Amino acid sequence: MSPPENPSAPNRSASGRRGIRSSPSTLLVVGDSLAFHGPERAEPADHPRIWPQVAAAALGGRVELVAGIGWTARHAWHALTHDPRVWAAMPRVDALVLGVGGMDALPSPLPTALRELIPVLRPAGLRGRVRDGYLRAQPLLARAFAALPGGGPVALPPHLTVSYLERCRAAVTALRPGIPVVAMLPSVHRAAVYGGVHAGRAAAERATRTWADAHGVRVLDAPTLVAGHVLGGHGNPDGMHWGWEAHRRVGETLAELLRGEFAGRRDGPAEAGWRSTGVVLGSAPCPIPQSSRGPRP
Repeated sequence: MSPPENPSAPNRSASGRRGIRSSPSTLLVVGDSLAFHGPERAEPADHPRIWPQVAAAALGGRVELVAGIGWTARHAWHALTHDPRVWAAMPRVDALVLGVGGMDALPSPLPTALRELIPVLRPAGLRGRVRDGYLRAQPLLARAFAALPGGGPVALPPHLTVSYLERCRAAVTALRPGIPVVAMLPSVHRAAVYGGVHAGRAAAERATRTWADAHGVRVLDAPTLVAGHVLGGHGNPDGMHWGWEAHRRVGETLAELLRGEFAGRRDGPAEAGWRSTGVVLGSAPCPIPQSSRGPRP
């Protein structure tokens, strides 16, 4: 992706102050299915009641939502380094919201690498039998493993979650220096598919808070905002996703947090110079700085 014609030139609004844009702020939200799944089903990215859109509307801005079902922090990093739509949005980004990490803390009796191969098994009959068998066994195995020290295996261990979160933060702020970064704490659930087990959540939250404190990242305390809603059975019947009231609370809280961040920065939403480093990842040019790409665990 090519940079603007003159990335070093100051960007000025009608007021003439460096760094202030005449256009509304743009949020880059990288999330899992909690970002776009409502009380009944998954919704389009522009649905006005999902929390990223609620936050953007409250700020009078817009959102670039990059998210997927079951995404962990590793998927977020993959999206930043492989999805050209993210690169195209980068020159406009005024804040980064990392809405991933919750799926990382869920029980994963089968190693994640093997579990993610189930959708590509062939023939279709074998794939269906393996998938159905795993779904039947998962809640039983999750409850059994929860008795182990540490609560059993999770989709992504906390130290890897924060490693990927840091890669995401470092890469985006290298291109958009000075923008605020917000990380969402792992939410709660009562999902039967996981046997009601969430033994890994506390460790994931501790690791996320420690990383955020070390790097000046604000945290969005989703579990406090939605616990009564989800655990009280007011969300999606799957016990995992939220109803509209929870989306509203999270979106409005995020907007208030970012409003304070923007107000605390002398020149308001950032209009930092866009820099493309031209890193090649695979066969595609990638603007993510190479210094942000550590060895793959």
